[in-house]
Amino acid sequence: MNKIKNVNEAVGCIKDGMTLMIGGFMGAGTPEVLIDAIIEKGVKNLTIIANDTGFPDTGIGKLVKNKRVKKVIASHIGLNPETGRQMNSKEMIVDLIPQGTLAEQIRCGGAGIGGFLTETGVGTIVEEGKQKVKIGDTEYILELPLRADIALVGGSVVDKSGNTYYNGSTRNFNPLIATAADLVIVGAEKVVEVGELDPNHVMTPGIFVDYIVGGEK
Repeated sequence: MNKIKNVNEAVGCIKDGMTLMIGGFMGAGTPEVLIDAIIEKGVKNLTIIANDTGFPDTGIGKLVKNKRVKKVIASHIGLNPETGRQMNSKEMIVDLIPQGTLAEQIRCGGAGIGGFLTETGVGTIVEEGKQKVKIGDTEYILELPLRADIALVGGSVVDKSGNTYYNGSTRNFNPLIATAADLVIVGAEKVVEVGELDPNHVMTPGIFVDYIVGGEK
């Protein structure tokens, strides 16, 4: 199977109302070429699961600024004033989740685990509407897994089978979200032949990757 697609072919499967996981931390590791293509295609009413919403003109922030997002599930939004404005004006729903909890919810979604117990958020608004479990003298919140229809991953070097290496801090949430979606699209900075990527550098095995976009504009 040829996983290499042009950007329009790759985002052709993204439809209104879908749930997307998008990699990145403050925009680092976010596949900008895929974000731009989604905006150009006109997709809307998306639910976005990500660490943050970037900056107004970077990464996920561009989706927010162009009002393509109906709901954000993230650990913080402070770098993007437009996200806060849309949240306060009720134009967009924002669910804020402690960063470690968010990462573990995604990991559980990828591993097929039904949930996990955490003390984080006990006694705060984080626990509202959630089941609590007491073990010994300690109360825990039951947090449920998160999955998405499609994950958009930013890879530094990707071979033609989809084996992916992330350089430095671009790794962030990308390996997690690549396991927790029904379809995974990698926006690659560089595409190489199978065998050129050192197996010791593979951070996302190609079995998780469906489409590879080689950074076309």
